[in-house]
Amino acid sequence: MHVLFCPKKIKPVPEFFPCSYGLQEQTIGKGVLVANRLSGETSPYLRQHSDNPVDWYPWCPEAFEKARREEKPVLLSIGYAACHWCHVMAHESFENPSVANVMNEFFVNIKVDREERPDLDQIYQMAHTMITRRNGGWPLTMFLTPSQIPFAGGTYFPAQPRFGLPGFVQVLEQIRDFYREHKDDLEKTDHPILQYLNQTNPSISGREADLDLTPVEGLLGSLKARFDTEYGGFGNAPKFPHAMDISFLLRRYQRQGDQSAFQMASLTLHRMKGGGIWDHVGGGFARYSVDDRWLIPHFEKMLYDNALLLETLSLSGRASGDLRFEKTAEDLVGWLFREMRSDGGVFYSSLDADSEGEAGRFYVFQKDEVRKILTDGEFRVASEYYGLTGPPNFEDHAWHLYEAKPVGELSRQFGLSETEIEARLQSSRKKLFEWRSSRVRPGLDDKVLASWNALMIRSLLLSGRMFERQEWIAAGRQALDFVRSRMWKDGKLMAVWSDRPLPAYLDDYAFLLWALLESVRVDFRLEDLDFAI
Repeated sequence: MHVLFCPKKIKPVPEFFPCSYGLQEQTIGKGVLVANRLSGETSPYLRQHSDNPVDWYPWCPEAFEKARREEKPVLLSIGYAACHWCHVMAHESFENPSVANVMNEFFVNIKVDREERPDLDQIYQMAHTMITRRNGGWPLTMFLTPSQIPFAGGTYFPAQPRFGLPGFVQVLEQIRDFYREHKDDLEKTDHPILQYLNQTNPSISGREADLDLTPVEGLLGSLKARFDTEYGGFGNAPKFPHAMDISFLLRRYQRQGDQSAFQMASLTLHRMKGGGIWDHVGGGFARYSVDDRWLIPHFEKMLYDNALLLETLSLSGRASGDLRFEKTAEDLVGWLFREMRSDGGVFYSSLDADSEGEAGRFYVFQKDEVRKILTDGEFRVASEYYGLTGPPNFEDHAWHLYEAKPVGELSRQFGLSETEIEARLQSSRKKLFEWRSSRVRPGLDDKVLASWNALMIRSLLLSGRMFERQEWIAAGRQALDFVRSRMWKDGKLMAVWSDRPLPAYLDDYAFLLWALLESVRVDFRLEDLDFAI
């Protein structure tokens, strides 16, 4: 563990709400714990922790006042509802009374939903990088002074030592001892972390900058250098979609006819659609792939990923005329409307990776299970198409479906037309979907975020315009009208739709304006122009 001293002069981050509501008493061990402070929160992620034996606070002034009064460090845990390793740490440590007793005795414990408070997440992710010299992630585990200054941290810690990591109780005891010994120094001593945070958040000067294409050419060169020419995407595993990079390449092709840019984007989208990062039964893209071939995903599905990827599918379909892009977009929107859309027309945030305590349990199959569901003819085709003829590809005991052979090859193999092969696959998907629907479903984070909804609104409007799908445009407009009527209050945008307003951030405003401009382009409405202005 790397520990750095931090100066007192770092400006505390904003505090919005008191947290002394909804308190209940739980008996933990021999004592009585005031618990369930999180039960009154609007965030599903925070509510998931409302019955932990940990004495959690949301981010609020009361927590830091308690830390100052009792001269304790603050344990800040940041995560989100669909995060698999957040669940693992919760099950191993936060639901464990013996671990919770240590946390409660020596720390003031704060839980934050990174989707509700991206500002806090950004600040402490940067601090984590400075302190540990490693990339951050979730769950983020940071230790702060009562003045909100970070002095140590990490991400996931196992309850017992493993993976080359110390056990969480061991970490807590080391931090407790370190804080007691260096408490005064932590509040007084200057350290480069202040300069680091200031450098990564530079002030805006009034000097005009010269604009040229140097950054554009630099980005293109970087993407070409990192491009995987066999499987698409950029860099090594774990491999993320990088939808914004794909959109950049497609717009480069549109404006300058750069064939290499289009080929990188097209190969990436086709490989992703053929891989297991795409849900071949229910539609929608998972957050990332754990391998470089896009085969096994980290199974959570995020609204923002699918919004940005819907745009790339639309741009690719328009640029190439390849109907496969439109079909994938259609299946993505079908999943969106079926599983992520509220009664009011806005969209929820994410689907969990886990169900019944296991990542991917909802999505993977047993071969005998598939054979039971399908007819013999369907199974012969589906088993070849989805890779069931090989060994299990998910944790050595199950199969996660992906496109192992293209339809054309199956047509030659079985002596059937491609239309007949497609018909068998379509019938198989329908039966597998119905079978899978009877399983325990992954958790839904029904939080409605302005920024992510704005991204999806824009993508629905854009894809509806490009593919001439009026129902997609209508859905985008319905969600846009919801945001305007329910999330715009007293001339200000709310970041989250809830009973307790949370002021919006810059990206909320920027993405909403982006969506409004697309709405005006699709079909002019004066109210959209007025709202944008």
